[in-house]
Amino acid sequence: MTDAAPSVRTAPPPALFVATVFTSAALIFSVQPMMAKLLLPLLGGTQAVWNVSLAFFQAALLAGYGYAHLLQKLSFRRQLTAHLIALIIAAVVLPLRITTLMGEPRTDMPALWLLGALALSVGLPFAILSATAPLIQAWRARAVNDGSEPYALYAASNLGSLIALLAYPVLIEPLLTVGVQRYAWTGGYALFIGLIALLALKLRKVPDTVVADADEAAPPVTWRQRFIWLGLSALPSSLLLGVTAYLTADVASAPFLWVGPLALYLVSFIIAFQTRPLISPHWALVFQAALLPAAVVLTPFPTHGAIVQGAVHLGAFFFTALVSHQALVARRPAAGRLTEFYLWLSLGGVLGGAFNAFIAPVVFPRVIEYPLVLLLAAAVRPWRQPKLTNWEWGVFVTGVFAACVAVVMAEPRGVKAEAAASLVFVVAACSIMRRHALVYGILLVMLLVGAQSAGQRAEVEKTWRSFFGVARVSSIHVKGLGGDVRMLTHGTTLHGAQAQNPAFRCQPLLYYARNTPIAQVFSTKGAQPRPLNVGVLGLGTGAIAAYSQADDRMVFFEIDPLMIRLSDDPNGFTYVRECAGGNVEFKLGDGRLTVAKEPDNSFDILLMDAFSSDAVPAHLLTVEAIRLYLSKLKPDGVMILHLSNRNLELDGPAQAAVAAAGGSALRQYYTPNPNSPPLAETAEDVLIVGRSQEALKPFRDDPRWTWPQAEKVRPWTDDYTDLFGAMVRRLKERSRLFGQGD
Repeated sequence: MTDAAPSVRTAPPPALFVATVFTSAALIFSVQPMMAKLLLPLLGGTQAVWNVSLAFFQAALLAGYGYAHLLQKLSFRRQLTAHLIALIIAAVVLPLRITTLMGEPRTDMPALWLLGALALSVGLPFAILSATAPLIQAWRARAVNDGSEPYALYAASNLGSLIALLAYPVLIEPLLTVGVQRYAWTGGYALFIGLIALLALKLRKVPDTVVADADEAAPPVTWRQRFIWLGLSALPSSLLLGVTAYLTADVASAPFLWVGPLALYLVSFIIAFQTRPLISPHWALVFQAALLPAAVVLTPFPTHGAIVQGAVHLGAFFFTALVSHQALVARRPAAGRLTEFYLWLSLGGVLGGAFNAFIAPVVFPRVIEYPLVLLLAAAVRPWRQPKLTNWEWGVFVTGVFAACVAVVMAEPRGVKAEAAASLVFVVAACSIMRRHALVYGILLVMLLVGAQSAGQRAEVEKTWRSFFGVARVSSIHVKGLGGDVRMLTHGTTLHGAQAQNPAFRCQPLLYYARNTPIAQVFSTKGAQPRPLNVGVLGLGTGAIAAYSQADDRMVFFEIDPLMIRLSDDPNGFTYVRECAGGNVEFKLGDGRLTVAKEPDNSFDILLMDAFSSDAVPAHLLTVEAIRLYLSKLKPDGVMILHLSNRNLELDGPAQAAVAAAGGSALRQYYTPNPNSPPLAETAEDVLIVGRSQEALKPFRDDPRWTWPQAEKVRPWTDDYTDLFGAMVRRLKERSRLFGQGD
């Protein structure tokens, strides 16, 4: 029969198919963290940049899969020609850069600006590359008649993705500057075009009628199947963004933290598409049953135990993704329908990502989409189960009762032992009931309600949500501060507080209290001739405005419009409205970009106090950033770097950056007075920096300030940051202190 597919002997070698798919996957997954890293400094370093970027790449992947599906309508040779032409046209944007066509970042519509910038900068080559995996599998299925399934190439594609993804934080980011990365990626793209051209030459003998024959032979796909594919792919995609946002909220938005969840997501695909899965569906269900309730319990609590929390959440995410993807593989269609299968799979991924990145921030006033999707994960478990036995009914009823006890026993600002024990019991009950999806889900709901109640730390008055995070205003009674104290929490971190008693209302609290290092700088500089010109990166509650005196000028550089609204709201925080003695201005935008527009030699004090939850945007601590700040100081002016952080050791890189930028620094670690009322003051790690040692002369004789003696580390630059090293140093520091305590 002349129209038959070529034999294995005349078909291209399998290695060529694998190399082509592997190269495209490596390019796709190395460009994602690279582009997000390029965009991160333009929008304040917030973790939402990665979530929106990931949602965009999922949409571009869908466009690529749609393009691959449409190509199947063409003759085989026309497919090859069209794909080569598309690849060459997409190369017009190379080498990759952030487009200037979108103008400066829009803080009023940051997500839309980010989507536009990504679409114009990388959208076309990414979408065309994304079509490679389904196209190559379809081509191989029609060109090689050896009886094997082409789905094995999907595992090869995910393996290439995984290697590239893991290589980025381990090899690419530490060893190559961003500029070199851009040109290296361009070289990889050229190599890929060469592989596609070679494959086209090898496939030129495949007859055009093979396409129609394959489509006609494939069984039809029902709409029920399509909706199942959609749900099973949307759920792990949503969890991917949810767990990443949860884990990065208190550390930093950086490739080494983005890569972990995305790598596990890919590993779940690789295992699911294996002929003999490394983890069987049975064991995947067992591990998911134990880890899912544990993750639900931990969601309301800050990531103080970062390693334990990370392990639990990543484990729950991985096994849920694996269960979902194994269910997808079990429902895969015949090879002739594989491009449609991948199209629906990709559409589910887009819907899951879009839910987290675009819908949830508008619909929910706080981040509840992650725990909600954790609850939905119970739905991917088997539903055809035997009836509950009497003892299982007993476990279920007792589990519900224990969850209710946890709610009642939880304290407003802590967790009683009885509440904690009840929550642990519900986790155990969930594991026992793992074979019953419905009752398992009911227990998860009760567990989440109990955990949320136990995790509540104060009476929340109002919650706001923006692109840059979730802000909550709550109150607590503090006798030593005259009664109620209103607090501002961003993410899981307390960003400021203000006493409501008029006698204490203008008293700065926490990091800005009268004895803290920040206050010391204002006191010392205030003794010099006035007025002062002060710049502050990061607004918070605006407590620092209380140090502004008559004729002083204080300008806040704040990226989140929500913070500015809160500082001007009589029902919010009134430091700026009631306590500032001088003129206060607000400039909206990323702190570094807006400070750059200020005149040189203009500031007496420049305070860098920009945090997103507990994470300091890394681009504000690079050599280039410090050099910029120093240029804006008067010759005798000083810069304050607030470096307090639970999870990252920032002293070393900050001191190294100051030295590399030509500045001089003094350091103070402040320990609060144990007799002070709650919230009156807190521990603080601060560097003060001047353009010369002479600028620091007023502070050198103060024994509270010392010359820095931190561990020598490489200074961060716009092309190099080592947040992973900063986290390791903090963990070592805690271990050392714990050992001394013993």
